[in-house]
Formats: sequence, structure tokens, C-alpha cells
Amino acid sequence: MPQPFHLAIPVDDLDAAADFYGTLLGCQRGRSDVQWIDWDFYGHQLVTHKVAKMPTSAVPNEVDNHAVPVPHFGVVLTMEQWQKLADTLKAAQVEFVIAPYIRFKGQPGEQATMFFKDPAGNALEFKAFADIQQLFAR
Repeated sequence: MPQPFHLAIPVDDLDAAADFYGTLLGCQRGRSDVQWIDWDFYGHQLVTHKVAKMPTSAVPNEVDNHAVPVPHFGVVLTMEQWQKLADTLKAAQVEFVIAPYIRFKGQPGEQATMFFKDPAGNALEFKAFADIQQLFAR
């Protein structure tokens, strides 16, 4: 099993972050203070830090004929987990930056992917592979 990563991101509203990461995405809340909240983000440590002003928005980069926001972060899920999350987000009427679809169909690295933003504008990508061996395929 890979070592968990630690990622700290800015948010301008901790209550909105708690609703998004805790309620919508189902992340377990860890330690917290008035300025930050730790989250168990699929086994990784994600920290939402309250800031007075959000940094510049993500800039898109062309990938598979889609404007992918950069920077972004997320998790590689199983196909079943990915579909369940996609269904949950659709039911919650989350606005997708890139709606769920299969990228690189029939090519090395074929994957299910979707992009959306948290309430503070941080871009997230969740993906899944029918064959996890394609994760680093060239």
C-alpha cells in the first residue's frame, strides 16, 4: 500500500468545506481548529485551511479535447466507487467542470474521469481504471 500523502488547500469558508468534504464526499473529519480542518481523504490527509482571500483560479490545460483545470487533485478509485461518486454528485446537482466520461477510450491509459470544484474553487479530479495496470501506461 502506498504511503498516504498530505495536502493542504485554501478555502474561504470552513462550514462550506465541512459540508462538501464531510457530508457530500463522505470524508471523516479529523483534528480541527477555527482556521483548519483535517480530513481523511480516501486514506490521505487533506487539510482545508481558512484564508481571507482565495488565490487565483485554476487555469485550463487541453487534455483529450477538454479544458482540464490546473492545478487539481483527487483520487484513483475503483470503477464501482467512481460510478457511485458520479451518481452522488449528479444527484446533489454538483456542477461539473468536465462531466463524467471515459478518457483515452481504446488507448493506453483508458480511464473514467470527472472534474468538479469545491465551494472555494479548488479543482478536483476523480478517476478510475477498468484495468489498474493502465495507471502508468504509455
